[in-house]
Amino acid sequence: MYICNDFCEKLRHMNSGNTARGSFGSQLGVILASAGSAVGLGNIWRFPTEVGKGGGAAFILIYLGFIFLLAMPVMISEFVIGRSARSNAIGAFQKLAPKKPWIAAGIMGVLGGFLVLSFYSVVAGWTLHYTIQSALGQLQGPLTTDNGQQPTDFGAAFNAFVSDPWQPILYLAVFLLLTHLVVARGIQHGIERYSKLMMPMLLAIIVLLVAFSLTMPGAGEGIRFLLKPDLSEVTPDVVLGAMGQAFFSLSVGLGCLVTYASYFSHETRLVKSAMNVCIIDTMVAVLSGFIIFPTVFSVGIAPDAGPGLVFITLPNVFLLSFSEMPIVGYAFSLLFYILLLLAALTSSISMHEICTAFISEHFSHSRRKAAAIVTFICLVLGSFCSLSFGPWKEVTLFGRGFFDLFDYTVTKFLMPLGGLLITLFVGWYLDRKLVEQQLTNEGSIPVRTMKPLLFLIRWVAPIGILVIFLNELFPLFL
Repeated sequence: MYICNDFCEKLRHMNSGNTARGSFGSQLGVILASAGSAVGLGNIWRFPTEVGKGGGAAFILIYLGFIFLLAMPVMISEFVIGRSARSNAIGAFQKLAPKKPWIAAGIMGVLGGFLVLSFYSVVAGWTLHYTIQSALGQLQGPLTTDNGQQPTDFGAAFNAFVSDPWQPILYLAVFLLLTHLVVARGIQHGIERYSKLMMPMLLAIIVLLVAFSLTMPGAGEGIRFLLKPDLSEVTPDVVLGAMGQAFFSLSVGLGCLVTYASYFSHETRLVKSAMNVCIIDTMVAVLSGFIIFPTVFSVGIAPDAGPGLVFITLPNVFLLSFSEMPIVGYAFSLLFYILLLLAALTSSISMHEICTAFISEHFSHSRRKAAAIVTFICLVLGSFCSLSFGPWKEVTLFGRGFFDLFDYTVTKFLMPLGGLLITLFVGWYLDRKLVEQQLTNEGSIPVRTMKPLLFLIRWVAPIGILVIFLNELFPLFL
């Protein structure tokens, strides 16, 4: 069933009086804010970990293919929905498909935004703690204790910190407050302004850290691992892993880009913007590999999965690698954790905005009041997640602690299902004229160039997402 052909004109009139929502002031702001939404902690430690498990360069090549075949079409679909409706993630589906079950995609997005911001801010709080510890020189050693018998145990220090009932919650609260202060200031004066500040800083730090890493003794082995494909390492699991990483790397499927696109101007070129975001996100992920692999290979340590990589393994690497050059080690360590903190903040802002935009528009609250409500809810839920590493470790729901439950619900269900519904909605439900008008900026771009993209949106992306979803649910079956 399709929306009637005159819907495009009606929608334009509906949106003409909706200027009070705010908008991005420049194309650079669009790209940097959207890229900031995609770039997060997963780029810095999840991507290198997946590369390590997937055999290095071969994984990267497969990953790059899926970025542009799978993840980018979902991103463009979110852009189409957001700019067409000029509303929050739920309101967009209400406006484009009134009284239809498609609203489920928007509901999953807003719910996912609350859950992601809650557990993500816990890890971001750990990052804030380690940034401060690094600035104070607490990650510099010594290699042994005063009696020369026992090396610094970063694993024990990390476990003691995350299991503490109060410290992680304090850092969680500070991080959420930082996110809140940006979102509460609005689109141009908050999200766009700070994206223009943070994203260049993030990219500059990455370049500096890559330069540090490539000069380390023994770095060549890590470089070869990243640049020399070994096709014998490619298995069905590696292919599915690359597909999943491409999808989750860009943070598509939760509606944050629907919300951001609702602030795009009519002049913004959706396909070009999506391409630029994908390039920046991929560049950050690959360069992160050039930071981590030469570094850990230089001391003979393979990267671990999960938070242990950045909170246990890498402090040991910094300590061992720069034991004779403490000033260099201090600079490397501090810059690395500042990088993590910036990446965490740019992503958390987009998650916060999903929820803030919905509460502000649906309940007619001011932006500041809506942002305060979101911050408070996520502080409460985040505290539950944090306590699941300590006093509430034995408290479970459906067999999982709060942190694992939130993570599992979002990554295994809400994101893939949301991405699937979004591509089906744009590819099969929305009027073709409306989609083409958005993709071609009302005819300024030739329609024929959009046909391959529409094929990706209608067929390739939904099938790929469905494969990921089924593999997560039934790994033995696939």
